[in-house]
Amino acid sequence: MSPASLSRFQKRRRIALAILVAVLFIALLFVESAGSGRFHEYVEALGISLIFIAILGRTWCTLYIGGRKAAEIVDTGPYSVTRNPLYVFSAIGAAGVGAMVGSITVAVGFAVLTWAAFHYVTLVEEDYLKKNFGQPYLDYLARVPRFFPNFGLFREADMLTVKPRNLYRTFADGLLFLLAYPFFEVIEYLQNSGLLPVVLRLY
Repeated sequence: MSPASLSRFQKRRRIALAILVAVLFIALLFVESAGSGRFHEYVEALGISLIFIAILGRTWCTLYIGGRKAAEIVDTGPYSVTRNPLYVFSAIGAAGVGAMVGSITVAVGFAVLTWAAFHYVTLVEEDYLKKNFGQPYLDYLARVPRFFPNFGLFREADMLTVKPRNLYRTFADGLLFLLAYPFFEVIEYLQNSGLLPVVLRLY
């Protein structure tokens, strides 16, 4: 796969993910938390915490990988414990978004769907990187897990070269996760007012 082919694949992937997210959000218009009172509030608070972890985590990853993903093997910082930390933090953010419904089931479902979507993406990216970097990347594959982090492998870089534009863009993208809070608060209000029918209740 050439760099141009990888770029086209990434664009198609982003479009497919946007469509999936839109479908899920439309479906959630008719889903309500089966829990109430403190349970509901605790799940929402957990969701906010996960979203902030995702925002900070994705920004941390960009300090190391920004603009270099297909140009060199980055194996320090978050990339020393998992080969795809950006996707890991995105899954955490997706779980946080799902938790804004007040449902653990939706939170876990969002995380699993995100992991499944990124699993295929990582296979394509790995094939590209194997062909472009050869044995050094194969050694990295053997050493570092694909998704679930092994913190015992952590090692820090001596020095980082940061591209501020990439850092700002990743941070701004991460803030989109926070839009889930007002979105689901409005949905909850409409459901409680009887303006939106509730088809499914989940804990």
